[in-house]
Amino acid sequence: MAATEAVKAPRATATTTATTSASAPASAELSARIGLRLRELRTARGLSLSELARRSGVGKATLSGLESGSRNPTLETLYALTTALGLPLSAALQAPEQAAREGAAGRAPGPAVSGRVLDAVLLERFEDAAAVSETYRVRIRPDGVRRSAAHPPGTVEHLVVLSGTALVGTEEAPVEVAPGGHHTWAADVPHRYEALAQDVEALLVVRHPHG
Repeated sequence: MAATEAVKAPRATATTTATTSASAPASAELSARIGLRLRELRTARGLSLSELARRSGVGKATLSGLESGSRNPTLETLYALTTALGLPLSAALQAPEQAAREGAAGRAPGPAVSGRVLDAVLLERFEDAAAVSETYRVRIRPDGVRRSAAHPPGTVEHLVVLSGTALVGTEEAPVEVAPGGHHTWAADVPHRYEALAQDVEALLVVRHPHG
């Protein structure tokens, strides 16, 4: 996942009104924690605020506000920043040692972030010598299309639809997926997520091989 969403006119069809923690605004504590993590990742890459802002397309003032914890992070912004850093989204949500500690304690779900069309809750982050694998509980709303820029080479995404019907996959060949169905696609090319007619509830697994 990463980047831009094209907002469409609202559909005159029924949508679920239930809310989850994924759709709630980021708390002040979460914003501060993510801001600190973003600063750590940026400095570890040896990048200035100006350089990361340039690479990601995120305004320098916005980036500064995120790092200080004074701005709430959105899914779009976090994806733009982590993509520019060459890292998976979960790197900004949890430090590896935190993921390992919480995984051993059996704690779930993890941090939740929201975008204009897609909300995501990090359920698990697993890392071994080959790759980082992330599992998210996602909701796709039917009022837009989320378009994602290409991830690093070899990245693969798997979506299992729990309810609703989704149109997901690469921009060139998206696939309609009904409840109980699944789709796997190469995420190192531009790809998309769209809900048809009503909210889509799904599980998304993203595998990022180490470069």
